[in-house]
Amino acid sequence: MTTARDRGLAAALADARDRPDGAERCAELERIASRADATGDPRTALSARFALVEAYLHRGERWRAVEPVRRMRATLARHPGLLDARPDELTRLRRHQRQAVEASFGTPRVGLDQARSLLDALAAELGEDAAPVAELRCRLADHLGDEPAARRAYERWSAADATDPVGGCAGCAPARRADLLAGWGEPDAAVAALAPALAGWVEPQAATAGSGRSRAGRGGSRVARTERGEPPAGPAGGDEPQVAPSGAGCTEQPERALAVGLLPWLRTGAVTRAARAHVRAYRRHRGERTAFPLLAAHLRFCALGGYLHRGLEILTEQLPELDRPADDLSAMEFAAAGALLCGLATEAGLGGRRIHRPGHGSRPAAEVDVATLGTQLQALATALAGSFDARNGTGHQSGRIASWLAERPLAAPVSLAAESEFDEEPETDPAEPGPPGPEEPAPLDAALLAAALDARGEPYTVEPDGTLAGRWGEATIQFRLLGRLGDVLHARVVAQRRLPAGRRAEAYAFCNAWNHDRLLPAAYVHEPGDGTLVLAAGVSTDLSCGVAPAQLAVLVAAAVRTGTAYAEAVAALP
Repeated sequence: MTTARDRGLAAALADARDRPDGAERCAELERIASRADATGDPRTALSARFALVEAYLHRGERWRAVEPVRRMRATLARHPGLLDARPDELTRLRRHQRQAVEASFGTPRVGLDQARSLLDALAAELGEDAAPVAELRCRLADHLGDEPAARRAYERWSAADATDPVGGCAGCAPARRADLLAGWGEPDAAVAALAPALAGWVEPQAATAGSGRSRAGRGGSRVARTERGEPPAGPAGGDEPQVAPSGAGCTEQPERALAVGLLPWLRTGAVTRAARAHVRAYRRHRGERTAFPLLAAHLRFCALGGYLHRGLEILTEQLPELDRPADDLSAMEFAAAGALLCGLATEAGLGGRRIHRPGHGSRPAAEVDVATLGTQLQALATALAGSFDARNGTGHQSGRIASWLAERPLAAPVSLAAESEFDEEPETDPAEPGPPGPEEPAPLDAALLAAALDARGEPYTVEPDGTLAGRWGEATIQFRLLGRLGDVLHARVVAQRRLPAGRRAEAYAFCNAWNHDRLLPAAYVHEPGDGTLVLAAGVSTDLSCGVAPAQLAVLVAAAVRTGTAYAEAVAALP
């Protein structure tokens, strides 16, 4: 029987989910979870911590998700059958468990014992040969400098099912493998590992003189141009990377794979390929907050490929991001790559060049010369590596950063491709356009909607009329396209719990109260004629002007979050 106390917690949880993202929302979710623990309400405790983990991930604070995930596992240990009827939520928890383990690679604030405990629990449920477990074993061993153990786990990972829903993005797996192989000193193997991520891509040809189709203004800037004093490269030749939309469905590709391939291509002599890949990938990565971890590859490419002027321009542009990094690992690698670039630039007579470094915290803004900036960045990279090693009990990260700083140029530079060469549309069948970039608006269609749901990694079904339906907690949510042109996104929520027809007045009162207090979704009562009342809700969004995949992902997430809150409030009715 649902008590008044339970209804209070359910209402508080619904209120917390409706709050704006921020520290106050996270604190309220943690308070609700702790209260649910104290009052013996494991279902609400799990729901609150699911929301808390997703809030931390959305804020880019993955390391904070470790403790809520650990507490969710403890709740399941005390109540073993709690998720037996909710396999989708169990999969969701395992995904968060994987993300919590991955957080230990990014910051020393996560203890190794915590990461190993979560990984061992995942292995006990999925098996050591499952792709998510083998990958995490591989990456953890590599992070600690245990290359033999990492290679053994790599073999299991390579042989495992890549479609495991608990695993990370399957489209990015080739780039993750290539990054490991490159770190083990196998550039040829790294290039080969990237092939699946680049298969099917066709690079746009260079714009011809006088062509009216060039759109050089789109995304152009002072650093997206040829190296000073060098003419633009000609059209793509046989040595160029083949890049155009593939069917992998990952919105980070091919640019992430191209960035990972920069140094392997340099080391194997494919200098022109590396140069063109850098221009193509950096054009996207320069403005994406989530691409910060990839900037170190671009800086190292410029340093070791001989593009010192361009590298310093990129460093100047991206230096403010170092004060708000994605995690400690990406900050360490960015600082090390920047220090390498500054050191080589100083040797080339550019040490007196001034770079503006914005103020942050107690550090005032200043014009810093390249030689001094290099010293500052080296100190930061070394300190961060030391903090990892202090936690790990090894010297691997310090040794890795030292090896980066000792690198020398790998090849003479070739001319970089002009920005306009990547503005020309590829000559592909117009009936089969490639997927839009995550920030690029496109007409709403079923494929775009399905991709947004696929990216969440949660199961759903496609009904005969094209409706996409899934189960989230107490809610069944249906996504369909309405309107004459199918450009209206409609999400319909149906609560699993039904009320008897005799409680019609109470049901109407509940829906009226919900609509008074909540913006979304709009609640209503449906009578199917079988003596029960269906409590449903819906929200429609006019997308006739198009929608970017990233925007659609936000709309879908909002529909799921508010829809599950509505269904849980229905379930909490007496």
